[in-house]
Amino acid sequence: MNLTDNAIKVLEKRYLAKDENGNLLETVDEMFRRVAKHVAQADKNYSPDADIEALEEEFYQLMVNLEFMPNSPTLMNAGRPLGQLSACFVLPVPDSMEGIFDAVKNAALIHKSGGGTGFSFSRLRPKGSAVKSTGGVASGPVSFMRVFNAATEAVKQGGTRRGANMGILRVDHPDILEFIDCKKDNADITNFNISVGITEAFMQAVEQGEDYDLIDPKTGKSTGKLNAREVFDKIVESAWRNGEPGIVFLDRLNKDNVLIELGEIESTNPCGEQPLLPYESCNLGSINLSQVVEEVDGEYVLNYAKLARIVDSAVHFLDNVIDVNKYPLPQIEEMTKGSRKIGLGVMGFADVLFKLGIPYNSDEAVELARKVMSFIHERSKEMSEQLAGTRGVFPYYDKSTYKNSEGKKLRNATTTTIAPTGTISIICGTTSGIEPLFAISFVRNVMDNDELPEVHPYFKEVAVKRGFYSDELMRKIAAHGSIHDMEEIPEDVRRVFVTAHDVSPEYHVRMQAAFQEYTDNAVSKTVNFPNSATIDDVRTVYWLAYELGCKGVTIYRDGSRDVQVLSVKPKKEDEAKKEKGESLTDKIQSRMAEQAGKKQHKIIPRPRPDVTMGFTEKVRIGCGNLYITVNYDDKGICEVFTNLGRAGGCPSQSEATSRLISMALRSGMDVDILIEQLKGIRCHSTLRQKGLKVLSCPDAIGRVLEKVVKLRLNNNLDIDDIDIGSSDMVNRHSCLGNCSLCSLKEVCKSPLRKNGGIRLEGIESSQPADDSSKNGVICPDCGSSLEHEGGCVVCRACGYSKCG
Repeated sequence: MNLTDNAIKVLEKRYLAKDENGNLLETVDEMFRRVAKHVAQADKNYSPDADIEALEEEFYQLMVNLEFMPNSPTLMNAGRPLGQLSACFVLPVPDSMEGIFDAVKNAALIHKSGGGTGFSFSRLRPKGSAVKSTGGVASGPVSFMRVFNAATEAVKQGGTRRGANMGILRVDHPDILEFIDCKKDNADITNFNISVGITEAFMQAVEQGEDYDLIDPKTGKSTGKLNAREVFDKIVESAWRNGEPGIVFLDRLNKDNVLIELGEIESTNPCGEQPLLPYESCNLGSINLSQVVEEVDGEYVLNYAKLARIVDSAVHFLDNVIDVNKYPLPQIEEMTKGSRKIGLGVMGFADVLFKLGIPYNSDEAVELARKVMSFIHERSKEMSEQLAGTRGVFPYYDKSTYKNSEGKKLRNATTTTIAPTGTISIICGTTSGIEPLFAISFVRNVMDNDELPEVHPYFKEVAVKRGFYSDELMRKIAAHGSIHDMEEIPEDVRRVFVTAHDVSPEYHVRMQAAFQEYTDNAVSKTVNFPNSATIDDVRTVYWLAYELGCKGVTIYRDGSRDVQVLSVKPKKEDEAKKEKGESLTDKIQSRMAEQAGKKQHKIIPRPRPDVTMGFTEKVRIGCGNLYITVNYDDKGICEVFTNLGRAGGCPSQSEATSRLISMALRSGMDVDILIEQLKGIRCHSTLRQKGLKVLSCPDAIGRVLEKVVKLRLNNNLDIDDIDIGSSDMVNRHSCLGNCSLCSLKEVCKSPLRKNGGIRLEGIESSQPADDSSKNGVICPDCGSSLEHEGGCVVCRACGYSKCG
């Protein structure tokens, strides 16, 4: 396999099977073999004589050649006990207390299994409405969104994927203004992306500057009116402020709803590309278009015969996933097997354009998008028809829009979706989805504090071939962020190798619209704006998305999510602005920052260091063995991790405690104060067992913290001199040469100590030079810059991702 080092790191950290201690149980090759073997088994349902081994090999080759990659839950869970393979689900939220909390429970089960959830809160009665059964008043959709958000925060998806939600409210709901502002604070409702459900009637009212009715979903009657243009402007201003809310065109979703007889589509998955009926799920996968480009007679061309073969195998693969999947709820299994929706998309489109010599921001690129997606769309329908011939049409076919036409007999109600490919594009070593390249070059920090430029491989190939490559130039590109005005690079190269911020917002939308023309479901795409963009710029893009037939749109203005946390511009630039006079954008931003400062003074934890040193202590408590890891760097103790053995106990509470301690430490709190608060806390399960020298999990954490503090203060103090009881200290600190950073050269017992130090783990970070200050958002795991995709963020250095 032609995997990059970064791909291997992401696979090992987030995808490969591990034991309870985090040790790898499989190789990358074995993971692909596990997935291929499991998914191929579905053919037995339709043909007892099927050559399963040959099909397994076909699916295996499809993945190891990086031609196609299924969504992350399939890679993580296929052939393993959890067995949940779908990426996205939509759950109904009925207007009753029982129904609402059933939805909360069901969402928690889905998040636990690795899926994301979408909700429409439009059926909930507005805030202040009478509740006859109790005589009280309703709290409204936004208050219940906070309940869902809190539940998501409490459920970690097995340590591999974070919970993610989409929340949608119709524009004619009486609480729409509160909804638009519900994420005004970047720290609020953090596990949701939100979108306003827009109707065609509303957009027409915006165009005419007219008022429109707000409809109580309980009674169906008008409760008042708002001016459509003012509401639209409020949506735009909020999106300019921090990227929320996006917009979803509900009437367009239902125009293409092939199962309209079963109900209206009211919501999508978290990134917006998969509209679904309540209880539907969808299995996604993406073709790596960069593997379809071949060099012929010195020129690159698209191999459509190869693309056809990949499409056929991918449709077969995704249809099989529906049968071998383990569903979190029986209603979801019934709906998913009834419609058999699949979502085949693409990644690596920007890489294709580079090799073909076509700028992303050109009409030629937009036309190529139509041509490629049209081919994939039609070929996927042909393969679905072929599967229907041997397996039968999808069970809900007679309730679909296909039944009254002379259309094809299809196995799948939908076949195409353009998803953000996040971590699977990292695995494939290509650009994400249909997005332009984020950065041509960035700087990777290595062990000896040297900085090595990491360069897009094809750009490096061109630079070497054309004779303008140098490490110095690559560092300059990393710091600059764009090559469009760098005269030392040939003009034709600058024209082709554009990055996300070289592309005008209008061309971002045009590219999305081109792919949408030939996509059953929807297209996940982020329209990137520079920090200097105005509210009018955002308004233009939202309106253009409407005019060009998009089903929704999400924007992100550089630095807008964390403008109050990180400085987004150098001081010199700010001083120059004062001399020239502030733009409207700058004035609004300054006023926002000033108002935020008046409200409260926030303490922001420093980022987690790239390199830490520390110990892991095994402490026996009432629930079994608690493994406590305390790490520090040259600034002091910075984090605590806990892991409870097989005995059970309350691992979520221990994890919450360790997370809060870590945040407190990196916020500058005195460790002695934390120790004082933790030590002495009692737990009945520990106290009732004789012979234990700790009182509870927090007490054990406090004691280990105290122990590490004493070790760091006293070089000559031996590890075994401080007894916690029934413990087993494991020396796991990472040393630099003579242990000068951790002050433990007298007590270091590592067998590698005599060789001059221990090799550091996790020493590489893919942080572009000065990029965190440009974008205002850094990865909490590795400190690298985060990229925005469809309302979510992804780190291309370590694979971290989060929606909301």
